[in-house]
Amino acid sequence: MKTLKHYSILILLPILIGCNIKPQAIDYGNDACHFCRMTIVDKVHAAEIVTNKGKVYKFDASECMVHFIKEFDTSQVALYLVNNYTQPESLVDATKATFLISKALPSPMGAFLTAFKNKGDAEQVQNEKGGELYSWSTLQTVID
Repeated sequence: MKTLKHYSILILLPILIGCNIKPQAIDYGNDACHFCRMTIVDKVHAAEIVTNKGKVYKFDASECMVHFIKEFDTSQVALYLVNNYTQPESLVDATKATFLISKALPSPMGAFLTAFKNKGDAEQVQNEKGGELYSWSTLQTVID
């Protein structure tokens, strides 16, 4: 009976613990981009994917994340996250973010792509720096 109890605990433990689906802090200057392998140093343009199983992929730029998902099973993605331009190091939901491509705002991989938590902030920077605004879905059609 004790053996059955021990086996039951071993079987139920992974179910009770579950997958830890949450962002991980990016260790700037140490973590490497999963797509291009460059060290992540820019605290404004980094991005991250968290899968349904809790695996985290970190990127030095949003454009690296967009390139990565073109070759990845996106049905396994739980979270798409990008740094918010107005709050460096702060990760926000990429699917709800507004993106600005402006030659006046360089990004690590040269796409001039910057993410904003809300459209108002993006429009304010657009008025100052120029460029075009995109949603997450339209962004994926312009980054190649």
